[in-house]
This record gives sequence, C-alpha cells and structure tokens, in this order.
Amino acid sequence: MLPEEVKDNNLTGALDTPSSSVPGQGRVRIAGLSVVFGKGDAQTVALAPTDLNLEPGTFTALIGPSGCGKSTLLNAVAGFTPPTEGSVQVDGRLVSVPHPSVGVIFQNFALFPWFTARGNVEFALKRFRLSKQERRDRAMAALAEVGLSDHAMKYPGQLSGGMKQRVAIARTLSADPDVLLMDEPFGALDAQTRLRMHELLTGIWMKRRKTVLFVTHDVDEALRLADVIYVMSPGPGRIIEKVPVSLERPRPVDRMGDAFLTLRSQLLGLLRHED
Repeated sequence: MLPEEVKDNNLTGALDTPSSSVPGQGRVRIAGLSVVFGKGDAQTVALAPTDLNLEPGTFTALIGPSGCGKSTLLNAVAGFTPPTEGSVQVDGRLVSVPHPSVGVIFQNFALFPWFTARGNVEFALKRFRLSKQERRDRAMAALAEVGLSDHAMKYPGQLSGGMKQRVAIARTLSADPDVLLMDEPFGALDAQTRLRMHELLTGIWMKRRKTVLFVTHDVDEALRLADVIYVMSPGPGRIIEKVPVSLERPRPVDRMGDAFLTLRSQLLGLLRHED
C-alpha cells in the first residue's frame, strides 16, 4: 500500500513550470528490472528480470494474473518502487524518484474530499511556480477536456465514480506529463461507465499522444485501447509475449470483427496457459 502522499504523483517533485510536451519525448527504457521485497527467508520476488521499451506516443497495455508484478513494474517506472536490479529510464533520465514528466492515475481516484473538483486539480499544480490565476486556468482547461466544466465546483462526494476518475485524469493532464501510467483506473466502474471512459481516454490520447502504460486484467479493455499488449506470467512475473494490435480506431464494443476476436482468443489462450 502506497502512502497517501505518494499515491498522488502530482504532489511529488518540483519544477518551475509544468512539463511542456515535445514531439519525441516520452521514451521509456526498462532493462533487466527486478524487484524483491523483504530479506532472507522472508524475501518475495515481485518482478523477475524484465526488459521493456515504450516508444514515444504509443499506448501499451500490460495484462496478467493477479500478483504477477504488473503494478510493481508500473510503480518502478513511476519512481515509487526502487529496482533491486536493473534500471528504468525516461528520455535518458534514470528513474529513482517520482518526476513531474511521469503522471500516474490509480483505481481509487485519490481525491481530497475537502476540495472541489477544480480545487483538486489546482492543488496538484501548487508545486509549480504558477500564479493563482494560471493554476485556475489550467485546472478549468483540464476539466473541460474531460467534460466536467459544469461540475468544477462540486466536491468528490457529489460526483459519480466515473466523474471522480475524470477529475483524477484532469489532475494528471493539467501538469502535461510526457508519460502516463494507469493502474487499472476503470476497474471499480460499472460496465457502461467503463465504455464511456474508454472513449474519453482514446480521444485524449489521440489528441495529446502521450506515452501510455495501462495495467488491466481485462483482455477486452486492453484490445479496445492499446497499440501493443504485453502478457505477463504468474508471479514472479515476467513478460512472456508481445501482441501487436493493429485494429482500426475507434474500436466500439458493438463492432468486434474477426480480427478483434482472433486477438482476444490468442490473449486468453496465453493467460490460460500461464495459470
């Protein structure tokens, strides 16, 4: 369990101004990365040595059984979990601590209940040397991008689960990171809301072209969103297969063609084989 102050990646680190996206930024290089928790007889290998490269602007999904190390890998890229061996680099920078160029969105929203939607986004921008008006303008622009302009002054307790996750996405986007890490962000939402969030996220990604690493248990979700899917084995996790997804976008749920179903069958077969 991550501490509350670490769960919100937007509260860690310091920069004069938010990251400004530059074409070609957002390259992630993972080399020989392994993570071991505990010592001696109490050691647990959470992630076996893993290599993974994410090219700028790509959308990558990571799937595998519970406990296979998906979240551990993501937390290492975020700078939350130090590698036991190997390394993580983002645009040539060795990752050792959280950095504003990498944004993280979790399943549990991690919103402050005493702040409004706008206040939650503004608070995430306080680490930057921005005026109060600049923070407000950025917050409102990000909320507009996720369709929440009319709900900016509502508190989290007044928002649905889907709206809360939209606020979390807006909060991360307001800092304009180059890499976006998403750890089962829609896992707590109902099926209909998840489909709407898939459409929203796809639209944002196609507009902004951030490098996305998306952790999910849901094969269909991975196929609707990603350019490439990596399948992990049970813990200690390792990547066992890379599956490119060349399906035309958008990928609505009511248009699952033969290519979609073939990829779905392939992925389910890989997961079954590793149970």
